[in-house]
Amino acid sequence: MQLLTLLLSATLQAGNAPQPPNILLLLADDQRPDTVSAWGNDSISTPNIDALAQAGYSLQEAHCMGSPHGAVCQPSRAMLHTGRAYHQLNIRDLSGRPVLGEILGSAGYRTFGTGKWHNSKEGFQRSFQEGSSIFIGGMCDHNSVSLTDLADGAYGNQRTGEGHSSDLFANAAIEFLSSTDDSQPFFCSVAFTAPHDPRTPPDSFSQHYYDERPPLPANFLPQHPFDCGWMQVRDENLAGWPRTREVISDQLCEYYGLITHMDEAIGRILTALEETGQGQNTLVIFAADHGLAMGSHGLLGKQNLYQHSMGMPLILRGPKVPAGKASDALVYLHDVFPTILEASGLPLADDLQAESLWPLIRGDQKSLRETLFTSMGRHQRAVRDGRWKLIRYPDIDHSQLFDLQNDPDELVNLASQPEHAGTISRLRRSLGQWQGYVGDDVPWTAKKVHDKAIDLTGASRKPDRWQPKWVREKYFQ
Repeated sequence: MQLLTLLLSATLQAGNAPQPPNILLLLADDQRPDTVSAWGNDSISTPNIDALAQAGYSLQEAHCMGSPHGAVCQPSRAMLHTGRAYHQLNIRDLSGRPVLGEILGSAGYRTFGTGKWHNSKEGFQRSFQEGSSIFIGGMCDHNSVSLTDLADGAYGNQRTGEGHSSDLFANAAIEFLSSTDDSQPFFCSVAFTAPHDPRTPPDSFSQHYYDERPPLPANFLPQHPFDCGWMQVRDENLAGWPRTREVISDQLCEYYGLITHMDEAIGRILTALEETGQGQNTLVIFAADHGLAMGSHGLLGKQNLYQHSMGMPLILRGPKVPAGKASDALVYLHDVFPTILEASGLPLADDLQAESLWPLIRGDQKSLRETLFTSMGRHQRAVRDGRWKLIRYPDIDHSQLFDLQNDPDELVNLASQPEHAGTISRLRRSLGQWQGYVGDDVPWTAKKVHDKAIDLTGASRKPDRWQPKWVREKYFQ
């Protein structure tokens, strides 16, 4: 690591080297890919994210690779900061791999983080030289966030935040940006906890959507039609079974409210960036760690491999990024890792499991990979290409095949139709190749198969400790 540090520092500090771009990473939590107005959702207000899309490049088929457990955000963030598949990572402390902020810091960047860090404290200390309003954990009450700061390598000023999480993290980022100048490039990471539940935006933001309700997802169902292996995890307990249109509508209004409020906070950060005079030399990346079901397929959470849960928005704006362009190439969130390093003029390790997005952005290539693999615990595996998607459930010996070109909402399972046997065979081979590549040993069929039928009507539920009183009273009584 010491030799790497010296090489990277020399790369940026050479006398004739141009100033590398600043990096501003804006990361949402649990945001579906279809919740950006500029991407076609006329029912949601996201003017600042829209402005990024209009001035930048949209990756409209970005995916999280998945998770070994129900807290999908933890491995997603670990992959983002290392460029490696979660199957080969210590996803909590990120040990054994150089992390993004560590590399940039060693190369002369000033590195700063605020917001959610669902990995270890030690991992944050390796990643950032400084931080303010840091939340170490997976989820929180947005209006009662446990915060700490990082300075001189040590944590301090532990407190409970006063205000909404999106505002607190935006304020910390703005304060950092105001302290920067063009004498040193910076990496500023802002990791929101919105729109993760509790779905509690400031009242005016949810009220806007109560008054003008967005439609339910086109693939809304009262219950998932079979046991996918994650039927009663914490996320799924946030509404009873069967899901009613009324309850899902209210939760969708609150979810949209969180996104619009976060969008407003992003706008304040972007305004502060411009006020520094460094906006033109800053690569801004907006993304989410993964999506969320929100009533789609009878589910609420992200512990599934449907597009609404493994997909997310991903937009880049900045130097050498064309304005108003988009791609439907199959990409991963952790492709951001080599993209940032390439933008900064830094070398890439030869054992990354991620691809730089620059060939797409420059127009040199139309795709980075022919197929894309996702996985969830030991219960679900999937692979897709530009049109077809195969999801496999080893525990119940069940498969789904979707024609995403004609059925983007994944409603019609074609797996039992004989004419698609060749497509299934081809995708199954690709699935096995991906498993070998990432080191995944889950079999096509589990040794012990159980019945796929399940009916959770009237199943008991308990709220977690982060849900405020009004949420408990509204959705759990």
